[in-house]
Amino acid sequence: MTSEHSDDNRNTEVGLTYAEWREQLESGNLVGLECSSCGHVTATPKRACGECGGRNLELHDLPETGAVHSETTITVPPVGVEGPYQVAIVDLGDAHLLGRIEGSVEIEDEVAFTTTIEIEGMPAPVFSPLD
Repeated sequence: MTSEHSDDNRNTEVGLTYAEWREQLESGNLVGLECSSCGHVTATPKRACGECGGRNLELHDLPETGAVHSETTITVPPVGVEGPYQVAIVDLGDAHLLGRIEGSVEIEDEVAFTTTIEIEGMPAPVFSPLD
């Protein structure tokens, strides 16, 4: 019996799998998907648009800078992860993306995508404050 949730089965009409999105992220590219029906943009692969349910999703380059929409500090991190550390939802114009913060930020601070980290085999974007 094969898993229906493998990376290769998480594709959209343009074929952006989670593995391909992850590869883009690890290469320093922030990409998402844009719905050709309503124009809604998401920062991570989806099978359907979260706004209208459309399935014709196209690759969309996201900006590498944005503003902190919300933030929190993780004071009790998962086992094997050093803490405390800060995470934020970053407003990238068309989409929002959760990422780890290198340094310290407050809501509305400008940040830039700088690198990725990997925790338990999953990549996460890292943003740093802009001066």
